[in-house]
Amino acid sequence: MQLDGVLFFPVTPFTGTGELAEGVLAEHVKHGVDAGPGGVFAACGTGEFHALEPEEYERVVRVAVEATAGKAPVFAGAGGPLPLARRYAAIAQRAGADGVLLLPPYLVGSPPDGLVDYVEQVASASDLPLIVYQRNNAVFTPESAVRAANLPTVVGFKDGLGDLDQMQRIVLAVRGAVHKPFQFFNGLPTAEMTVPAYRGIGVELYSSAVFCFAPQISLAFYDAVTTGNTSQVNTFLSEFFRPLVELRDSVPGYAVSLVKAGVRLRGLEVGSVRAPLVDPSPEHVRELDRIIAKGLELL
Repeated sequence: MQLDGVLFFPVTPFTGTGELAEGVLAEHVKHGVDAGPGGVFAACGTGEFHALEPEEYERVVRVAVEATAGKAPVFAGAGGPLPLARRYAAIAQRAGADGVLLLPPYLVGSPPDGLVDYVEQVASASDLPLIVYQRNNAVFTPESAVRAANLPTVVGFKDGLGDLDQMQRIVLAVRGAVHKPFQFFNGLPTAEMTVPAYRGIGVELYSSAVFCFAPQISLAFYDAVTTGNTSQVNTFLSEFFRPLVELRDSVPGYAVSLVKAGVRLRGLEVGSVRAPLVDPSPEHVRELDRIIAKGLELL
């Protein structure tokens, strides 16, 4: 399975009393799928994987699979403590997902050998294709990335660190030693800001949180990037994405809660984020609204 296009990471809606809002999730996913993403990544970082217990997680994945209706591949997040990560991978397969995005293990600093073992044990819990996500405490060397990439079901490597020198070394090492279809992903928050840089080292796929609340902006930027319209790319970066990133960086956790606020601003009541994240302040919501309006003007 080879992914292409803009990758959609839906939020996970909650009711006013904090329960999973399955109907709203289905509407959110259907709306996104109608816009034409290359893949749907449910219950991942933007979808508050960290805040879901296993029963909720299964419901999120099932709803996403049903709402997508085969129009795009569905990947589900997994991660955390090894027994739970294996459990999530098995649940994802049972719920009908097409693949797994493996987030970092919980809290601990991990040596490269331990990370490879972690990937191998989670991969063995299901038959699904698996994408490894490097970020936070999960940092691979080129050698350990090759070992992980050579595992039978591992099909991709996603980077959320932003160290381009290290990532270039990983790309070169994996491409020289892995002889199967394999893809690399830019997984930094608001990845569009670094798309030109990552494309320069051969990493063309990326996560688009903006797709959740303004797919037309996300798709227009992707079109400008893939057609080589540098002027339009720079206009989007300077007038939309840079202000969005500056607002995102003002409060820890806004990489998720601003996205959810953006979905609410666009008319879908997806509820609040779960603690320890916080919803944006009214002032920041107004600023987000202005940023979105500017992005839509650029179209």
